Amino acid sequence: MSGHGSPERLDKILSNSGYGARSEVRKLIRSGAVTCDGAVVKAPDTKFIAESARIEIAGAALEYTKFVYLMMHKPAGVISSTYDPRHRTVTDLLPDRYRARNPFPAGRLDIDATGLLLITNDGDLAHRLLSPKKHIEKEYEVWLDKAPGAEVAEGFRRGVTLDGGIALKPAELIYSDEPGGGVYMARVILTEGKFHQIKRMFAAFGINVAALKRIRMGALALDPGLPPGGFRELVPSELAALLAI
Repeated sequence: MSGHGSPERLDKILSNSGYGARSEVRKLIRSGAVTCDGAVVKAPDTKFIAESARIEIAGAALEYTKFVYLMMHKPAGVISSTYDPRHRTVTDLLPDRYRARNPFPAGRLDIDATGLLLITNDGDLAHRLLSPKKHIEKEYEVWLDKAPGAEVAEGFRRGVTLDGGIALKPAELIYSDEPGGGVYMARVILTEGKFHQIKRMFAAFGINVAALKRIRMGALALDPGLPPGGFRELVPSELAALLAI
């Protein structure tokens, strides 16, 4: 059991890797179908370091990964958290095999906001993504009740000062001039994420935000094929771009 990482129960390792619920995995182990470092293991509570043990199931090698990286299209009405006593959370939308890895959202979206959310159990990556020192861009589509004029874009560029004297960093506002049903669409690019920041920025100019959707975090863009509530694992190129931060 040499190597890096903490020893874990064999049934937990297999369950976390998608081989079924813990009860199903225990039956599989007791059947003699699982070997570790060449030896059959029939005790589900035997502990191994998954990253360094050579585990095979019916002759097929287990490819174990310590971390999980999921892109989710957050739907409205769901909390960006791992637990809430009143509302469903984004981790409630995940199957047990992911929830068993104790993932959490890297950053937050308001309950009524939608769009890109990274869910992971890699605390180091989450810290780097959210660190103000990294200046990671976050891009949003916003729907407004009034068309933002040039003075709003200039105000965003200079940095909005909120009530209470809170000075925000400069932001970019791109107005698409595509009104529909009295709603106007624009894009906003920020490098920080204060509480209700975009709503408060527009409110400073007398504009209300009707809806908000995050479409990008740094190099990671929301997959247009993901429906609200949908999720998938990051592809290698997406993960490499995030880990390069």
